[in-house]
Amino acid sequence: MTHDLKKEKKYTYIEVGEGTPIVVLHGLMGSLSNFDSVTSYFSQQGYKVVIPMLPIYSTPLLKTGVKTFAKYLNDFLKFKKLEKVILLGNSLGGHIGLYHTKMYPENMKALVITGSSGLYENAMGESYPKRGDYEYIKKKAEDVFYDPAVATKEIVDDVYAVVNDRNKLVKTLAIAKSAIRHNMGNDLPSMHTPTCIIWGKNDNVTPPEVAQDFDKLLPDSNLYWIDKCGHAAMMERPNEFNEILHNWLKERNY
Repeated sequence: MTHDLKKEKKYTYIEVGEGTPIVVLHGLMGSLSNFDSVTSYFSQQGYKVVIPMLPIYSTPLLKTGVKTFAKYLNDFLKFKKLEKVILLGNSLGGHIGLYHTKMYPENMKALVITGSSGLYENAMGESYPKRGDYEYIKKKAEDVFYDPAVATKEIVDDVYAVVNDRNKLVKTLAIAKSAIRHNMGNDLPSMHTPTCIIWGKNDNVTPPEVAQDFDKLLPDSNLYWIDKCGHAAMMERPNEFNEILHNWLKERNY
């Protein structure tokens, strides 16, 4: 990881730069380092980039879910005195961002989602690898990307460790079920927060039609595609991702 972790009270997070806050939400199998390029770039462009570590594996099982993490995020924003934020979420992080936007629209300036869950939940339930041998896990991790080489040994090792930890695996399945319960389809038409949707054209986890559905249902959204790109655009095509997002923020005067 390029950037140092800070710890205050119950919160662990990265904070780099000064200016309008961009608060980044990682996915279920994603680490904070997945956003190194976003952090480095936008912290040099007049933004304060903040990435809280979500308590995915430390929350009691019965409370493990999208709603709990959205509330945790709101508590963190209050603790840091961050107002009118731009939320950026990938995968489960996008879903948490969407639910937070539904619950606390008054604290939102804008929302950015990429490869987000929230509409297409059968992928959520099926795509998380079950316990198995290393090569099986490696193939599952590679499938997340258009270019399998992006799934480095470090990434594969992290996923392998999670799915072979019984406690973490149980929490992972609980989150997948929570995502199904918290489908956002009926909520999106009444969510007027400006939303930037950036999607890999070759996303196997949340396919392109999911992005099109988000764009149709959200009243104030713009959809952008990145070709030859899978589920984690900010990792696989960081330069294109940053350019698209920065241009959108400038168009909106954010």
